[in-house]
Amino acid sequence: MAYNFSTFNQKIKETAEWYTRELATIRTGRASTAFLDNVKVDSYGAEMGITSLATVSSEDPRTIRISPWDSSQVQAIEKAITLADLGVSVVVDGSGLRVIFPELTGERRQQLMKVAKEKLEDARVALRRERNEVVEDLNSKKKEGTMGEDDMMRTKAEMEKIFQEGSKKLDELFDKKEKEILI
Repeated sequence: MAYNFSTFNQKIKETAEWYTRELATIRTGRASTAFLDNVKVDSYGAEMGITSLATVSSEDPRTIRISPWDSSQVQAIEKAITLADLGVSVVVDGSGLRVIFPELTGERRQQLMKVAKEKLEDARVALRRERNEVVEDLNSKKKEGTMGEDDMMRTKAEMEKIFQEGSKKLDELFDKKEKEILI
């Protein structure tokens, strides 16, 4: 009997996507528009993302340009970025805002690496939790008698292979971010 790993594969994919989004929020020496994705602006009586209110683009390696569609929102966007305490400076000019990323110090780079490692561990915990759910499901199938010992062992080996591939993907994402931060 072949076990259906589609849910397990989907959860691994979702975990990798989550980790990718989390790494995008970690500021490196380079400006990334994804850095502002989690900033919410109190605008028109609702919490909105900056991309719902303005065009966001990279101006140069250390500057993000925010051009609001409604110039009355400049102050609200500036306030939201300041309150988010992202370690960047915000400058209002005639056509919108500029978010300027300061140079990273060695100490700050180490702090960012620590955050990236914590997020990696959170992703690994999520993968292990999913693996444990599959193991519990396999054990219940064995108890019910719908799966034999040999099938269970083969299925566990296959599941472990899928798990290792997912774990390897997370490590690759971490290594890429580590190079970004430390360079």
